[in-house]
Amino acid sequence: MTEHVVDYDQTPFQVRFPWERFGKGVRMAGKKFAAMDRHCRECAEMMNAGGFDVLLATNCWYFAVPPISRHVRIPKVLYHQEPQRWLYEARPTLPWMAPSAVDHRVWPPKKLRRLITDYGSVVSNRIAVREELESVRAFDVVLANSSFSRESMIRSYGIEPRLCYLGVDSEMFKPTGVKRENYVVGLGAFQWHKGIDTAIQSIGAVAAEIRPKLVWIGNMAEASYVGEMTQLAKKLAVEFEPRQLINDDALVDTLNRAAAMIYTSRLEPFGFAPLEANACGTPVVAIAEGGVRETVQDGINGLLVADREVKALGAAVERLLRDGELARKLGEAGRRLVSEKWTWDASTNHLEEILREVQAGRN
Repeated sequence: MTEHVVDYDQTPFQVRFPWERFGKGVRMAGKKFAAMDRHCRECAEMMNAGGFDVLLATNCWYFAVPPISRHVRIPKVLYHQEPQRWLYEARPTLPWMAPSAVDHRVWPPKKLRRLITDYGSVVSNRIAVREELESVRAFDVVLANSSFSRESMIRSYGIEPRLCYLGVDSEMFKPTGVKRENYVVGLGAFQWHKGIDTAIQSIGAVAAEIRPKLVWIGNMAEASYVGEMTQLAKKLAVEFEPRQLINDDALVDTLNRAAAMIYTSRLEPFGFAPLEANACGTPVVAIAEGGVRETVQDGINGLLVADREVKALGAAVERLLRDGELARKLGEAGRRLVSEKWTWDASTNHLEEILREVQAGRN
């Protein structure tokens, strides 16, 4: 594969005059989208002239959907992980709420500045949604990583994506035969939506005499959130060990030694972590929400809990700790399921089949 990198030039928005502070957020959003559009036009010109068969695009970190779909003339496919969640979901706050009421006692210029700032934020969000919708609808085919993600896109975009499951590296993630230890592992960025607070509370609900340590591995971390979770664990008498940016060998070893994985992400669209644990022969305890309902089968390769009820999650973890035979059976079944259905080969074969259909105009 030949890699060709095109620079992305986004000059930060500079406030030159005092009055430019009003509407700064809107101008920044417009400048960012314009810069990305220029970048995609440049890439598209090369693709249109390069004799390519089909474009396979995926998510953009900043814009969710790259606008290159509007400029290429070859068949185009988007493998989309999820819509920009903070724009479409109510998370802790809603981006569409009306500007906050301002106390009448606030000094008028400050009141005006606050109202303009709130208005600018709402307008910036509307720009982001418009750009995302126009870009996603310009693709010939949009692929979803799970039925849950597919339904999210139908609700958010009004389109009909096709399902194309992901896979994991079953050659790297595999049983190594090491002895299981009394800890439960969690895997995901140290951020609110990964539900580390739920995991800690659940472990805190396990009987003290067999309560396991919680080892949490993440690639990204918000320092303040790690501090909050450390304090929460201390309060609940849970031994909490955060690990950041460990290498692949250490990750595989940690998964193999764990008694179980606890999976508490909030509305995760697919979720690699449970499959990576299963590939190592490790059973999973998870909340039945998001894409995990398609990978973890209750009583087969793990235990699913109906909702974010920490006592029920703790009871499921405790059940595996007390019943080693059940944990072993679930782990072995998990390895078999990954080998049969969730491998890279299975994923890429399906993806290639779809790309050939699109190239041939049969989509």
